[in-house]
Amino acid sequence: MTRENFRKRWDQGEPVYLHETFYSIMQGYDAYALRTDVQVGGTDQLFNIVTAARKLMNFKGEKPNIAIIMGILPGTDGEVKMSKSLGNHIALLLEPADMYGKVMSVPDKAMGEYYRFLTRFTPAEIAAIEADLASGKLHPRDAKMRLAYEIISIYHDEQAAQEAQAAFVRVFQKGDVPEDMPKYQLTGQQTVLDVLADSGMVGSRGEGRRMVKQNAVSLDDARLTDPFATFPGPGVLRVGRRKFLQIVD
Repeated sequence: MTRENFRKRWDQGEPVYLHETFYSIMQGYDAYALRTDVQVGGTDQLFNIVTAARKLMNFKGEKPNIAIIMGILPGTDGEVKMSKSLGNHIALLLEPADMYGKVMSVPDKAMGEYYRFLTRFTPAEIAAIEADLASGKLHPRDAKMRLAYEIISIYHDEQAAQEAQAAFVRVFQKGDVPEDMPKYQLTGQQTVLDVLADSGMVGSRGEGRRMVKQNAVSLDDARLTDPFATFPGPGVLRVGRRKFLQIVD
C-alpha cells in the first residue's frame, strides 16, 4: 500500500485486486532468482525495482540490487509515454522518410527529451540548442529537423537521413509530391472509400470515412468530400500529410 497508485485508489474506496500485486512481486523474485546486481528501468518501474525487488531480495538473504531509474520517452503526442498500444510510437523498422515525418510531428515541448534520450549529442550541445531555442536564435522547426536527421542516421544511415530530409523539404516545405510513390490500378466503378481501403491508405473503412470527413483526402490538390462518390479518376491521391499514392487507370 506504499505504492502511490494503489494508495490513492484505496483512499478513494476503489478496489485494488490481488492479481495486480503479482507483477511487482514476480518482477522482484526475478531479480532475486538471477542474483541481479543492477536493475535498469523507467520511472514507471520505480516501485517494482526500488521497493518490491530490493525488499524481497533483502528478505531472502541477498544483497539488494542497485536501481538505475531512467526518464521515460514521451510519444508523438508529447504527453504520455511512447507506446504501441497507445498509437503514439515511432516504430524502429519504419522507412526513413516515414520515421523522419513522425519525428517532425512531435510537439516542440518534447524536443529536449528526444534529444537527451535518443541522440548522440553531449549534454553541453543539447544545452546550447535549448538556449538558442529559448533566445529565438534557433527556429523550432530547424531544431526538430536536426533531431530527425540525427535519429535517421542512427537507425538507418547518413545517406538515408539526407534523402529523408530532402523528401520532407520537397513535400512539406515546398508543397511538391514525392518523386517515388506506390501505384494503384483503378478497377471499375470504385468509390473513394473503396480505393482508400483497398489500397491500404487507411487501416479500415471507418478510418477512411473519418479522414474524408476531416478534409484530409485529396486528388491532385482537390478535396474529396464524399466517401461514397465514384472515384474521380487518375491522379495523385493524398491522405493526411505524409501518404501519397499514384492512381492509374
